[in-house]
Amino acid sequence: MSSTPTATLSIPSAIREPSCKKVVYSLLIINKAGGLVYQRDFHAGLTKLSTNDYLVLAGTFHGVHAITRSLTPAPLLFPNNSSSANNNNNNTSLSTAITASAAPRTAATGLEVLETALFRLTCFQTPSGTKFLLFTEPQQPNVDVVMRKVYELYADYVMKNPFYQLEMPVRCEAFERHLVGYVRAR
Repeated sequence: MSSTPTATLSIPSAIREPSCKKVVYSLLIINKAGGLVYQRDFHAGLTKLSTNDYLVLAGTFHGVHAITRSLTPAPLLFPNNSSSANNNNNNTSLSTAITASAAPRTAATGLEVLETALFRLTCFQTPSGTKFLLFTEPQQPNVDVVMRKVYELYADYVMKNPFYQLEMPVRCEAFERHLVGYVRAR
């Protein structure tokens, strides 16, 4: 028996197996006026921006979010068949228009997810208008769970802080400590 020499190809583990690590790159919190009130980088996967660039990003995203919210189409409504059977003139279109304007609309949400090959930007807007922008890996599962936990930490440690003033920059050590602990533990 003669053995033929075989060549082995070493494939880096990053290519061989998909990354199981769930990476959260960064978190931004924008107040309802579009001002950046919190920014934290958790992982060095994205290009580091200057403070001014983060402020511009927050204001730009706020404007784009507002535009996409106004672009949300109205729900499709179908004319009532009984009224069209009785009236075959222009009153039918008038009653349909009235029905369309009186119908309850679903809440327009605006831009919620922006995905590229390198990162995913997820936006969560609170009822008060505060926006949470979370930058993660595109393959990150359950981003909504992460966002919910971040919002829960914000509510518990920032909003319940008697020294915090609304719409002002977030400077709360307990929030920072718990947020970093949660994100790093993932």
